[in-house]
Amino acid sequence: MSPDMSDVTRVKHGRPVHHWRRDLVELAALFTAVAVADAVANLIGHGPDGPALLVISAVVLLATAGFHVWWARRHGHAPPTADTGARDAAPHTGGTAPGRQGHGGDRAQEPAGGGASVDPAHGALWRMRTTVRDEPGSLAALCTVLARLRVDILSLQTHPLADGTVDEFLLRAPQELPAAELSRAVARAGGSGTWVERADAHDLVDAPTRILGLATRTALDAAELPLSLRQLLGRCTIRSLPASSPAARTDGGTPVEGGYDGTEMRLRTPEGGVITVERPYLPFTPTEFARARALVELDTRLGPRVPRSHDVLTLPQGNEVKVRRADVSDVPAAKAMHERCSQRTLSMRYHGPVADADRYLNHLLGPRFGRTLAAQTASGRIVALGHLLWDGDETEVALLVEDDWQRRGIGADLLGRLVTMAVEAGCESVYAVTQASNTGMVAAMRGLGLPLDYQIEEGTLVVTARLDATPVASRPPYERAERH
Repeated sequence: MSPDMSDVTRVKHGRPVHHWRRDLVELAALFTAVAVADAVANLIGHGPDGPALLVISAVVLLATAGFHVWWARRHGHAPPTADTGARDAAPHTGGTAPGRQGHGGDRAQEPAGGGASVDPAHGALWRMRTTVRDEPGSLAALCTVLARLRVDILSLQTHPLADGTVDEFLLRAPQELPAAELSRAVARAGGSGTWVERADAHDLVDAPTRILGLATRTALDAAELPLSLRQLLGRCTIRSLPASSPAARTDGGTPVEGGYDGTEMRLRTPEGGVITVERPYLPFTPTEFARARALVELDTRLGPRVPRSHDVLTLPQGNEVKVRRADVSDVPAAKAMHERCSQRTLSMRYHGPVADADRYLNHLLGPRFGRTLAAQTASGRIVALGHLLWDGDETEVALLVEDDWQRRGIGADLLGRLVTMAVEAGCESVYAVTQASNTGMVAAMRGLGLPLDYQIEEGTLVVTARLDATPVASRPPYERAERH
């Protein structure tokens, strides 16, 4: 009978099960011991040297016990753990091998500090990835090395590969521990392809909670898909190719379900376009591809959608216009606004042939490429459009205001809302491409109260606003403004 089975058979309703045979044997042993002790006491106590022998025996026993205690404390002869008969607090179940748990995504880990734990107020947060062999003991060896460096493991995710496992850690380490020393220690423990970078408080959110939050954002707004992918995959470059682009039409090598190769991931959109994700510093894993593909499939199933809330903007002249999100359903109204705009206004906005302006609208109003705000009159006519466009690692802002509605503060209000959206999306800067003669756009950028950089490229003015400072003149986005 195995030890585990004996524990089951000896316990009933949480209490040990006593047998009458055991009680009878113990009682007989007790009577025998009493009889032997009485016989020895009578034999020695009634002899001529009986009391002296009893005292000498007691002294010898005390001396022996004291010597044993001194010897054990000096030499630390503690019995090995395996000899104590103690069982593991959490025995392994199923087919998971000791030293590496199953590849089930996230795993919470106890702090790995072998000595004093790191003070959270003075510790440094690190994100680390390393590839180890998928065999028992590989994770234990890695944790042992981290413990010697007084590094706490706050969370752990596993990304199984065909020939190993990528372990992704969130660590709290002493401030004085450099990343190079951490990488060398992990390499000595069997880790390869180690990548380490600083983390922040946002990384303390566990992966399931973060992914559910990204899925919720994507479900509410189709324009959130590129941002959700960027937050899911870390620092990366995301580009959307429309189905009408030559690159998307000639990309026959990407299957319907998408694919990835090293540091590049390609995902098919329901419209036939392609979303490319590039992360040169860190290869993608099958787990990351599955998560990204799940977000794209969620977006595909829900179809086109955009938040329908809006805000009412009161102009200095007393007029009121409604500020709301726009999408491809507003293309006819946007084309009608183009017809009411002058040639000069259109040329300052699109920097190309005015006749091609209408062709840009499907791209500009599509959720794959950014967000668009529209200013609409009480009669339902669109008089201004503001675009926040994802351009790889950068973000562009653009404005178009109908001639009769210029110089009323509509463009500045839309720009402030777009910049606030960019800040919430984690963008480091936004840029506007215009002409030096477009004084309205230049004044709106200056009105943000942000540090600006000016560059002239082939006669075109590029104004870049750094978002490391809080916008001074920006309005709240329409989602957080008063809803009507």
